[in-house]
Amino acid sequence: MLVLWSEIKNQLKPAFLVFITLFIVTGILYPLCITGIAQLVFHQKANGSLIWRNNKAVGSTLIGQYFDRPDYFWSRPSATDKFPYNALASRGSNIGPTNPNLIEQIEIRIDQLKKSGYLNGQIPVDMVTASGSGLDPDISLAAAHYQVHRIAAARHISEEKLQNLIATQTEKRQWHFLGEPRINVLKLNLALDTLTASQ
Repeated sequence: MLVLWSEIKNQLKPAFLVFITLFIVTGILYPLCITGIAQLVFHQKANGSLIWRNNKAVGSTLIGQYFDRPDYFWSRPSATDKFPYNALASRGSNIGPTNPNLIEQIEIRIDQLKKSGYLNGQIPVDMVTASGSGLDPDISLAAAHYQVHRIAAARHISEEKLQNLIATQTEKRQWHFLGEPRINVLKLNLALDTLTASQ
């Protein structure tokens, strides 16, 4: 029995030392090192890609926000429960094209657009479908142009100025070949407020 306990103690000591070493390296040193590099090289991204106005964070470029006033560009529909664009409730929200729930969701969103009184020709698909995460902060150029008439009427601004604003806020394909041109809705609406405030 004493021999067995002696062997166990001999094995426990190196096991404990390995555990402590790995804990320090992977649990303390590595996270501190990566956090330090991220703060130095990618400071804004490492802190959530926040947008600040008057020393106040108004949102992130990575998470959509809910806009429903007629004088703002509307975001892509959110798929999170209870509160739109709730990052804590994000999940895979994309369902297949043959799923009846998808058709039902699209019909509900089209009805909401009809009730708002702002239907304007063919509806861009991202105006009535949520993204995979349900938090997409961007809309397509078609979705932005689709809303110009409504915003021009609400803000008493020319459609041409809004078209120019969309052009200045358009983000190109990533590395010039990935994805499609897109517009961040929060940045676009902040630029819209700046534009109308200067008139």
